[in-house]
Amino acid sequence: MENIQDYIESGILEQYALGELSAAEQAAVEAQAASHPEIRAELEQVQAALGFYAEAHAITPPAAMRERVLNNVLAQISGPAATSSLRADVDAVAQTASRPVASAPQPVAANEAVVRPLSAAPVEVPASRSGWAIAASVALLLSLGGNMLLYSNWKSASSELVALQNEQARFATTSQVVEKKLGALQQENQVLRNDEFRAVALAGTKTAPTAHARVLFNPATHKVYVDVRSLPVLPADKQYQLWALDKGKPIDAGVLTVATATGEGLQHMKDIASAQTFAMTVEPAGGSAGPTLSTMTVVGNI
Repeated sequence: MENIQDYIESGILEQYALGELSAAEQAAVEAQAASHPEIRAELEQVQAALGFYAEAHAITPPAAMRERVLNNVLAQISGPAATSSLRADVDAVAQTASRPVASAPQPVAANEAVVRPLSAAPVEVPASRSGWAIAASVALLLSLGGNMLLYSNWKSASSELVALQNEQARFATTSQVVEKKLGALQQENQVLRNDEFRAVALAGTKTAPTAHARVLFNPATHKVYVDVRSLPVLPADKQYQLWALDKGKPIDAGVLTVATATGEGLQHMKDIASAQTFAMTVEPAGGSAGPTLSTMTVVGNI
């Protein structure tokens, strides 16, 4: 049988105990009970329950009714002489029938429909059902516990993964910054070691006598780099602007960044084809079309 529990819960065992099945159906139930201990145990439980119920709800007929029925039967089937003998036999049968019947479950005989009284008392759950229920509960608890453990581990691993990804991102950003600085240092080193560049010292003027800077100019490639040694700090709306003077004409060489103005390495400026003098002035942020001579901070000749 594929599913014994479905067979037990189908209600056919109760129909068998109540005598509602045909002879063929009764035989089938008895065969299943003989083949499967679980079905046999359930059938005995059903029969016992029906027996208890019948005993609890039995109704005793009035004594006068028994006498009237008995007298009528005896008068119809025999004469006055046989009445006493028949009455004695009927009394004996009645006494035997009135004795209480044992409620213990009896074995099921082949091809015999057994009807058991139904008990009003609570029926005990078969051990097989109870075992299955306990096993199912334990399995459910273990499953819940396992799921909680898996979720906790997954959450912890997810947090660690996010932290690792953030750390990797920070490391990548730091690496890019270091590589950029390294590239700038290598470029500066090439400029400083290149004999084609001329170093032009820029000294401070009366406006900023302690200011110092220098310009590295390559007449062949027209490349210009500025290297600040010391310049006064400017407000946020101002910038230093480098000028090249070629035959007395000022040529814009670009504005200095804040980092360059504080002395952080060389800055590549605009290319200058020819120049005899370099100077710096203070201009509005973004630079000016022409130098503000009154703000000239440093100046130097090639």
